[in-house]
Amino acid sequence: MSLEKVIEYLVPYGYGDKVRTFDSSSATVALAAQALGVREAMIAKTLSFLTKDGCVIVVAAGDARVNNGKFKAQFGEKARMLPHELVEEMTGHPVGGVCPFGVKGEVPVYLDISLKRFDIIYPAAGNDHSAVELTCDQLERASQARGWVDVCKDWVENTGEIQEKD
Repeated sequence: MSLEKVIEYLVPYGYGDKVRTFDSSSATVALAAQALGVREAMIAKTLSFLTKDGCVIVVAAGDARVNNGKFKAQFGEKARMLPHELVEEMTGHPVGGVCPFGVKGEVPVYLDISLKRFDIIYPAAGNDHSAVELTCDQLERASQARGWVDVCKDWVENTGEIQEKD
């Protein structure tokens, strides 16, 4: 799905005008944060995993890392990232632009609680030169998320303290 299709997808939700585009790449958390002028933690990274049932997407804060034990407890199997060559085929978005909007088929989307500490977050918008500015409630609505999960570790509270460490 291209940037234009993501914008079109977001319009009925009232969020089409919240998409930002950049001259420089926003394909990584660091690049997106630099393009937006925000902390890396505020980038809502979209992670795609291969499961026995297909693909599952988890959107997490830019400073969070997946905790394999928590992932297994939530989804019943070990976290395995979707191989690069299958990303676009299974999600409908290219690597660097994977986002939780208008995903292909019945790919379930979940939001990690690491995002909830921010008033505004920035997921990608369908390509590697874009992002969309949303609240957590807006992200939940537009992504048609199946719910909130707690599958990450090492993310930092707004106070600067570690929320969780293994």
